[in-house]
Amino acid sequence: MSSKRDYYETLGLPKTASVSEIKSAYRKLAMQYHPDKNKDAGAEEKFKEISEAYAVLSNEEKRKIYDQYGHQGFDQRFSQEDIFRNADFGDFQDLFRSMGFGFGDEDDPMGSMFGSMFGMSQRQTGRHLSAQVSVTLKEAASGATRTIEYRRQAPCDSCKGSGAKPGAGFKTCSQCHGRGQVQQIRNLGGFGRIATVAPCPACHGRGQIPGKECDACSGKGYKPKDEHVDVQVPAGIEDGMRLRLNDLGETGPDGPGDLLVRVHVEPDERFERDGEDLHVQVPISYTLAVLGGKVKVPTLDGEAEMTVPAGTPSHSLLRLRGEGLPRLHGTGKGDLLAQVIIEVPKHPDARTKELLRELEGEGEPKDKKKGWF
Repeated sequence: MSSKRDYYETLGLPKTASVSEIKSAYRKLAMQYHPDKNKDAGAEEKFKEISEAYAVLSNEEKRKIYDQYGHQGFDQRFSQEDIFRNADFGDFQDLFRSMGFGFGDEDDPMGSMFGSMFGMSQRQTGRHLSAQVSVTLKEAASGATRTIEYRRQAPCDSCKGSGAKPGAGFKTCSQCHGRGQVQQIRNLGGFGRIATVAPCPACHGRGQIPGKECDACSGKGYKPKDEHVDVQVPAGIEDGMRLRLNDLGETGPDGPGDLLVRVHVEPDERFERDGEDLHVQVPISYTLAVLGGKVKVPTLDGEAEMTVPAGTPSHSLLRLRGEGLPRLHGTGKGDLLAQVIIEVPKHPDARTKELLRELEGEGEPKDKKKGWF
């Protein structure tokens, strides 16, 4: 881009912004400047700026490099295409479509829109694949490993993905004459014509085709394969979050797509989750509520002892710090908030009734007199 502003400034964020704050800022600005809706001069350029800023700051590795070296050092390491490679715009795909915004192919949320806007050649990678795994709440707190079995179009073992019969070599593509690109003319009716350059459909942009096709894959370079993949579910993950396993999707002319794994965190009958915090109900006796004392509280790792202050009303919230879940994009843990519920016996025995009546009597003034005088 011609003149670059600081990425944080572009999104209106401080350098300490969290991932959720970055997504929120991009969502707001993208809705404002998306060129399908905003026809003002400069809207498309603004959309390019905020999309590039999001692509970098939403990626942990790229963000670290940007923070360390700034624009100049970052640009020396990443081309425009590198910046957007593996950028995750998936969280905005459904939103943009629901608002009538064009947002590319279903398997590639960036789609042709970003490629044409930024002047990048469109790589014909394979289709993304989807899978789902389930973990318990305890596993979500500690991290877990799940094995996924699925079938995909994988690089051919015989030709190593080239599509050429071993030893046959390659020859110049006759359709693009080795350029790897062809020009396409589109008629715009009364508004003239527009010329675009696209990868050659015969050689898929390579400029060469096999001298002889591979017998094992019929020259495609890929064939069906059963895969077994271990998925590392990070500690602190929330229900519905998605993990991206690069290059494990369908194989295409320019390489494979990705495997997108959605994580389902199973509900736990003991706890309610609120981000990294947990909520639990703890029954206590009337005596403990009045006099105070210690009570055992269930945690994800077993039990913890909690102090109940004297005179605690029923349904009060008491906090046990650090007994929640790990922060996915930070350090430390959340808290466990215990709601104490005073248990009232439904069928008290005679002795209990007697003690309660004595207790009630002790609460009355000893010199109480009848009437006003």
